[in-house]
Amino acid sequence: MYFDARAAKLLKPGEHLAVDGCNGLRLVVTATRKTWTYRYKSPEDGRMKQVALGQWPAMPVQSAAAAWQALRDQRGTGVDPGAAVRAQRQAHRTGPVVAHVYTVADLVHDYLDQHIDHSRKKEGAAAARRALQQVLDADHDFAGKAAGSITRADAYALLDARKATPTATQKLRSMLGAAWDLALDAGRIDGETPNWWREVLRGKLKSKGKVIGGENVGRQRRVLRPAEVAALLAWLPNMHALAGDVTQMYLWTCCRGSEILSLRPEHVTQEDDGWWWTVPVTLTKNERYDQAVDLRVPLVGRALQIVQRRIEAVGPSSWLFADEQGEPYTQHRYSTYIYDLQPYSAKAARRQGEGLTLPVTGWTPHALRKTGRTLLASLGCPEEVGEAILGHMPGGIVGTYNAYSYDTERREWLARLAERLESLGEI
Repeated sequence: MYFDARAAKLLKPGEHLAVDGCNGLRLVVTATRKTWTYRYKSPEDGRMKQVALGQWPAMPVQSAAAAWQALRDQRGTGVDPGAAVRAQRQAHRTGPVVAHVYTVADLVHDYLDQHIDHSRKKEGAAAARRALQQVLDADHDFAGKAAGSITRADAYALLDARKATPTATQKLRSMLGAAWDLALDAGRIDGETPNWWREVLRGKLKSKGKVIGGENVGRQRRVLRPAEVAALLAWLPNMHALAGDVTQMYLWTCCRGSEILSLRPEHVTQEDDGWWWTVPVTLTKNERYDQAVDLRVPLVGRALQIVQRRIEAVGPSSWLFADEQGEPYTQHRYSTYIYDLQPYSAKAARRQGEGLTLPVTGWTPHALRKTGRTLLASLGCPEEVGEAILGHMPGGIVGTYNAYSYDTERREWLARLAERLESLGEI
């Protein structure tokens, strides 16, 4: 059996993809779905027929092949698989009422256990579980309803009540839509049941931007100006040592916070041209891409000093950025710490004295990564090199054919960035 996932992603509506080694198993594409189907000649009348097995990628190729084999075996006994499936659905609609009703809570928990826990990293899966569990806990009547009985009005009421937080509600809408897709594909609810989560408020849940100090400031692309970088670097001694080091690593490497905070001694090596930090692809945002590779980060300037100092302090086989209890310092804790230093935070309002709030306001940790990238551009760094430093994968035909690592260029331009940052630190 051979299945090309990349080719499947590129299929257009009206096209299909056959699975080698599974005669009759095809992935058929419409405007909204990619459906596994079994195309066969009916043993009853000899006519060509097909039966849907489930949606891809919610149903992986291995599951589709198992379902195909079961129907193929059934056909081998002289039974028309499509007729058998239709008879089963009819019996489900007209048969006696069973004791257990497949509820919304059942459906959500199946989605979490069978999809989210296996498709997302630990932190992302935990966040999704919290968001969906909050919905169930907030409305026990909704959680106890039969999943197949949810109406368009039910879906609208649940989402409309949360439209004040459009970004979170859009993510919730997407997860509920995926949960109903899984239940439909698995046959846990009637195949004719509409998936209203895909229809209600589609395109209408849009973020209005951040709320700072109780006021909506709109959508911002915050990048620190050189004078602000200078002020922040001068203020670093007011931070605790851990946060100060993380702040500098953001600026000197342009890496993501999750990558910085997952750094371990075994990721650091000394090579012919200097020190390197290799981020395993499993710890990067690109993990989900087939062609993704480890992220190579040359360590220069303060980044190298911080890494070497922390390696000596923690020893081998430990996190470089850990708290006093030895627990990894998380991106959430760092982001919260930075927010609490802003003058508009609730904690800042209770503080008194100088040096207790940031001199540069209205930024998040991710703005430091944008700032480093912007400084690289201002120095004349070529676009492809800057994107390689960020760990962005090239798209289209470039990503397919250009496998150059840009290691030499990464070191050259991060060294130039380090010189620029040091010059700002002297202002």
